[in-house]
Amino acid sequence: MFEAAELGRKVPKSVFAAEEPALQMALLQAQRRLEDADFPVIIVVSGVEGSGKGEVINRLNKWLDTRGLQTHAFWDTTEEEAQRPPYWRYWRRLPPSGSVGIMLGSWYTQPIVDRAFDRIDDAELDRELRRIEEFERLLTDDGALLIKFWFHLSRRDQKKRLRRDVKEGRMSPPLLKKFAKRYDRFASHCERALRMTDTGGCPWYIIESADRRYRDLTVGKTLLQSINERLEQDPAPRRPRGGNETPPIPIPEASVTVLDRVDLDASLSKEQYDETLDKYQRQLNNLAWTAHKQQRHVVAVFEGWDAAGKGGAIRRVTQAVDGRLYRTISIAAPTDEERAHHYLWRFWRQLPRAGRMTIYDRSWYGRVLVERVEGFASPPEWQRAYQEINDFEEQLVDHGVVLMKFWLHISFDEQLRRFREREQVEHKRHKLTEEDWRNREKWSEYEAAVNDMVARTSTEYAPWTLVAGNDKKFARVQVLETFCQRLSTALGEGE
Repeated sequence: MFEAAELGRKVPKSVFAAEEPALQMALLQAQRRLEDADFPVIIVVSGVEGSGKGEVINRLNKWLDTRGLQTHAFWDTTEEEAQRPPYWRYWRRLPPSGSVGIMLGSWYTQPIVDRAFDRIDDAELDRELRRIEEFERLLTDDGALLIKFWFHLSRRDQKKRLRRDVKEGRMSPPLLKKFAKRYDRFASHCERALRMTDTGGCPWYIIESADRRYRDLTVGKTLLQSINERLEQDPAPRRPRGGNETPPIPIPEASVTVLDRVDLDASLSKEQYDETLDKYQRQLNNLAWTAHKQQRHVVAVFEGWDAAGKGGAIRRVTQAVDGRLYRTISIAAPTDEERAHHYLWRFWRQLPRAGRMTIYDRSWYGRVLVERVEGFASPPEWQRAYQEINDFEEQLVDHGVVLMKFWLHISFDEQLRRFREREQVEHKRHKLTEEDWRNREKWSEYEAAVNDMVARTSTEYAPWTLVAGNDKKFARVQVLETFCQRLSTALGEGE
């Protein structure tokens, strides 16, 4: 695969001097046009140690306007990053629409290094490469222009680079000597990685790097061509993401849904409620401290009908947990900054540190619920979201996160009763909005969407709990009991 990058291509100094000014001007013009585009440009910089990756990045920072350019070098994992799933460090640095982000030492580095030093085997490498492919497909499906550069040096040219640096008293890249000793192993595993992740949506550009001028001109021209081609394909100015841009599609009303299996007649007496509430809140308090001691994350997602009692259930959970250990996040309409990123971006960056609990009052499932029903997301967007969400949650669980998902279900008649009560009770009146009434008119559409959501995202590692909510006391106890059961199992605490 790398033979085509060992042909000895060179660019004379005079040719480089003649072409560089025009190339820089063209890149700046493309960057200005990009500012109004509805997509970001993500540049992945990878390759053989000593091939000049840092030099290329410096050249791009010289050629482009740095006000619309972010460079991120992913070297040693920080303590903050180690406390979260591996892809957290990449998600939080993704560029917004209209800008360029350079990723040095990207998501490819660690799997390849681990395989070269036998810390993982071929099967584990392939698993990581499939995750990378899924991550990149997620980005490109959302509109990102992903450009991947692999800078190649032959073994001989790498040795020449090392000898030259020694002779000239230059500081070599910190890993050059260490990795040079395993050149053949790295080449084999790198070729495997490139072959498995070279897709039509985000191909690899393998750049011969022995000659700096050839390398830099090739990168600049490839970048310019890629951006201009994409701008021609998608010339429209940026649209606010999350706006009502597509009409809602008709959703057939299901004759039977998973919600029909919920026993809405379930209830508890006042005495039963007081007894079991105290029992599970005491247990949850102890489990929360055990999770903190074991440095385990806890993420709880609350979804449900308007007036289903999500707030009351969340309060019974937080009343049992020390205030230093949890954070409650209420999800509203995305901000302008959030609209300029993939919809999962705002959830990735809010993930808790090890030993903490995060409770989401509504969540990433808005993509397949309100955005689906109201037409805020196009059919291809919400249809691919099921797999994107499953992959996101699998990464959380793989990292050790205890993930719980609750849908609070009430009947159509019970919702109306609670709406009327809110109209009559002054301190509850603020809870009822015109949007609540509009959502109620689309009950059957939301019911079908919930059925699909549960059917396609209730997995072995992240199952849904459907909570019977007509009786608030029963619902709160069911949530607390589930919390305790799931935490006890995850922490090895038994019953």
